[in-house]
Amino acid sequence: MNSKIKILIIEDNRVLLDSYKEIIDETKNFYTIGAYDNCEEAILNLKNDNPDIALIDIQLPGINGIEGLKKMKDIKPDLLSIIITVHNDTKYIFDALCAGAIGYLTKNTEPDELITALDEAYRGGAPMSALIARKVVESFVSPKEKDLSDRENSVLQLLAKGKSYASIGKELNVSINTIKTHTRNIYEKLQVNSKEEIIKKYNN
Repeated sequence: MNSKIKILIIEDNRVLLDSYKEIIDETKNFYTIGAYDNCEEAILNLKNDNPDIALIDIQLPGINGIEGLKKMKDIKPDLLSIIITVHNDTKYIFDALCAGAIGYLTKNTEPDELITALDEAYRGGAPMSALIARKVVESFVSPKEKDLSDRENSVLQLLAKGKSYASIGKELNVSINTIKTHTRNIYEKLQVNSKEEIIKKYNN
């Protein structure tokens, strides 16, 4: 009986698919139980393959990798899944994590890093490429620190305390019109529509 950890690969680039399979099958602890170029076929065979970990691309013919992942998790809730893709923008990252992915790698991941990621995932970790991990961390940085200028940040802090334009202008030694301009910029950058929203969201 094979005691190795079973890996499912879904990748529509045949060269990459064969490469991942070769890398995995040369290890002592892992082997490829299924290799598909689309989610539909992988989903159809999921119960029979019964993989421990799925390695999934996002851009696929038919069902994309994120939607495919959701369907596979419905069938096999304990499936561990790692996205491996060229996409490194925040929307894809969080869509994948919300769909149930426990890891997110970019396709320039080295072979030894791929195996380390599989091992980390199996042991309960959340493997991510360095760039992806940084984007995840940055997404949790407060918008008032990340998006606003120093002056806008000062205005925001005073707005959040419920102060009027006049009192803010006096405190910062600038005109009311200047404060209004800063406030418009703050509303746009933070995607809020009123001082009440600022008070609710950013009053510390």
